[in-house]
Amino acid sequence: MSPVADFQLNVKQNWCPGCGDFSVQAAIQRALGNLGRAPHEVVIVSGIGCSSRLPGYINTYGFHSTHGRSLPLAQGVKLARPELTVLACGGDGDGFAIGLGHTIHAMRRDLDITYIVMDNHVYGLTKGQVSPRSDRGFVTKTSPAGSTETPVSALELALSAGAGFIAQGFSKELNELAALIEAGIRHTGFSFINVFSPCVTFNKVNTYEWYSQRLRKVGDLPNHDRHDRMTAMQLVMETEGLITGLIFERG
Repeated sequence: MSPVADFQLNVKQNWCPGCGDFSVQAAIQRALGNLGRAPHEVVIVSGIGCSSRLPGYINTYGFHSTHGRSLPLAQGVKLARPELTVLACGGDGDGFAIGLGHTIHAMRRDLDITYIVMDNHVYGLTKGQVSPRSDRGFVTKTSPAGSTETPVSALELALSAGAGFIAQGFSKELNELAALIEAGIRHTGFSFINVFSPCVTFNKVNTYEWYSQRLRKVGDLPNHDRHDRMTAMQLVMETEGLITGLIFERG
């Protein structure tokens, strides 16, 4: 088994102190170590944004691509080198705005890659604008009267597009998140993992405390059938997406 330390680099991250992305990085490293992967067997591809800096902080092959284009590149890597473990990552703006078309088609195409979205409900790198995941009424410098748009439902989107593995984590819950990423990598086919990763600088609404008070765990629902897509969709809609754990896995 490859130790977690094999995936660590002596590189200082330039995320803001308290950013949820620190935990996502740690969870990925823990998952890869638990799976026994070696650094040279893994490729992490990102787009553009705060979270997309992640490949530079993990000791694997990495590719920092253009905005919204992590999935086409990740799929190309997997097609060329199918023996490699391929992960794609980025933020909610990267995956659900400019990259939304690629996200949907990657889900239905079902290549064996794991896509991790660090969802902070805001554009952090460009200093706090509304993102496709921002709630109605969300106030920013460029939306002083509050957002008037309906936010994208990440889990409903993934279920509708036909993704075979759909999970959601919270950066505060490192153990659960690492286990979800590990399960996503083990799954044969496209795995989608959305992570609530609070932006402590530009989003003062969707904070760690806000999520802690509202999130429910799939594990606390004894009758949830993770192999039934309709049951998963009903769960997501009833909880308004404020649920963590393994939501759906194709049997």
